Amino acid sequence: MPQGRKNPLSAGVVVVRRIHDEWHYLLLCSFQYWDFPKGLVEAGELPLAAAQREVAEESALTNLQFHWGVDYCETPPYGQYRKIARYYLAESPEGRVELLVNPELGLPEHDEFCWVDQARAETLLAPRVQPVLRWAAALLSGQSA
Repeated sequence: MPQGRKNPLSAGVVVVRRIHDEWHYLLLCSFQYWDFPKGLVEAGELPLAAAQREVAEESALTNLQFHWGVDYCETPPYGQYRKIARYYLAESPEGRVELLVNPELGLPEHDEFCWVDQARAETLLAPRVQPVLRWAAALLSGQSA
């Protein structure tokens, strides 16, 4: 955990791509819970590097383009350990997702994935992640978040 931080930090990316001229969001599902790709920031790791690593480990997407800069949106503390999740926004030009096997688990961390438009993402994402979706949608539409 970074020095001075009380809550564990998780970092991830709201990954988007254009499908038929409309932005679609990559969602991953584990135990019937949909979220954007993310994971814990390791000791000595910068959050943005952790976010990119987690996307690569969980979806095999590596050529992310951070057109909107490296601003981020964080969730309030949640869960038993009061973790905070920080999300960046990036485009994946190719969008070819592969649920890779986690060597520690011996199986993929997620059961399924989907590329969905904003309306569908709103129905799948938990309330804790809804503000992150709204933040990303505002950036995608050129409005200030």
